[in-house]
Amino acid sequence: MKRFVKSFSLVMIIAMFAMLVAACSKSKDIEVGIVLPTKDEERWIQDEQRFKDAIKDTKYKTEILFSQGSSAKEKENVEALIAKGIKVLIICPYDGDAAGAAVEAARDEGIKVISYDRLITNTDAVDYYVTFDSVDVGRKQAQYLVDHAKGNGQPLYLYAGAASDNNAFLFFQGAWEVLQPKIADGTFKIANSSEAVALQDKAELSRDEMSKIVGQITTNWEPNEAKNKAQSHLTAAAADAKGDVAILAPNDGTSRAIADVFGADSAITSHVISGQDADKSSIQYIIDGKQSMTVFKDVRTLVKDAMGMAVSILDGNTPETTGVYPNGKIDVKAKQTNINVVDKANVQSVLIDSGYYAKGDFTGL
Repeated sequence: MKRFVKSFSLVMIIAMFAMLVAACSKSKDIEVGIVLPTKDEERWIQDEQRFKDAIKDTKYKTEILFSQGSSAKEKENVEALIAKGIKVLIICPYDGDAAGAAVEAARDEGIKVISYDRLITNTDAVDYYVTFDSVDVGRKQAQYLVDHAKGNGQPLYLYAGAASDNNAFLFFQGAWEVLQPKIADGTFKIANSSEAVALQDKAELSRDEMSKIVGQITTNWEPNEAKNKAQSHLTAAAADAKGDVAILAPNDGTSRAIADVFGADSAITSHVISGQDADKSSIQYIIDGKQSMTVFKDVRTLVKDAMGMAVSILDGNTPETTGVYPNGKIDVKAKQTNINVVDKANVQSVLIDSGYYAKGDFTGL
């Protein structure tokens, strides 16, 4: 009997110790968890640093984790942050649909969820969305191509982001809104997408119609995939699909890869190519004349808006919003951040004079 009592006591001690460890793991004072899609792209490294800078101005603590392009890793990251007792989750999903399970787990623990930059879709477990106006990003990319069009029947090459990213559709929606009339009037001639050619007379595309085009021209946000697609397109291109060309590239990483391919083809006389994110590497490309423009989305403001929402929630207040975005299940309250076009003419005024980058980061300014 004494042996049983001793054994029972030992079990109780072990159990109490386990509970204490669990309690300690839940009390690390991490109020805000942040999950970003990958550390392999310059854009998200910028965001990480901006979040670290913004955190210094709050009384709350946070932890930043990267999902490395994996929805499974993303879910693991969210679960790890839940275990640390976070009250608010700021998450930029790798795959908008797949992220639903992760944020639903957070919601079940009473955690408020802020979808950051990319919208989490087809779930009601999203409380807020902090974003740039993605449709307007596409409009601005396309308008730059229109403003720099040369002649009539100019070859137009179309590229898009990942089909798993809702933003890729919003960017393309905005771009098509501007480009389609100029395709219809003969200013541009689509050079690399049979799906886009089949729909070129339609001013407004349904989601399914956009899916057909995006599925054909997707880069998956991967520079190597963008490079390979561009190479195959130029290999297959007839002589009249070269010369002076216009290129809709979805972001800076893919823009640089595509620009390198087009720049190396002796039959390409000139190329005007879009981008977005104002990556440091792309700013140098713009200065050097390899990339034409980028849509500057001031991450400092986006991060400030996201952290402002999180702090407002933690302080027991209702965050300020400026609109809503349908995610397929609910209308998500959103805060939008302004965007700007940057090309060689205004790099200094927009990016250097504002303190976003240092002049010494570049050559040729």
